[in-house]
Amino acid sequence: MSLKPLNILLADDDMDDCIFFREALDELLLTTHLTTVHDGEQLMIYLNETSRELIDVLFLDINMPRKNGFEVLEEIKQNEKLKDLPVIIFSTSYEQEVVNSLYENGAHYFIRKPSEFAQFKKIIYHTLLLIVQGSISQP
Repeated sequence: MSLKPLNILLADDDMDDCIFFREALDELLLTTHLTTVHDGEQLMIYLNETSRELIDVLFLDINMPRKNGFEVLEEIKQNEKLKDLPVIIFSTSYEQEVVNSLYENGAHYFIRKPSEFAQFKKIIYHTLLLIVQGSISQP
């Protein structure tokens, strides 16, 4: 598929979800490099200290300590250096008003975290294929 590794940044405070995400990536037929951060402040520090070209996609949990996903998304989209970064909201919640608000604020996709590993892996793979193909417009 892609010759260069796909650089993925995962912002999630749930360590089990981070392990689940890494295990899913390890089973995919894509070459990836995963970096994880565990709260919104840590995420923004990382993003501001790292070249935008080193991150292909951000998977962002909504409910995180210190700065939540809403605050972080707004900050990213207002930052000239970061505003074009594809942001995939990855959360257990699914309230349509919340989803609509996230899309209005610049999220590229909203994915509800599935409980089954096979479904989890399939969703991540499909999303990463869209990123690799450059299909990052909002649904």
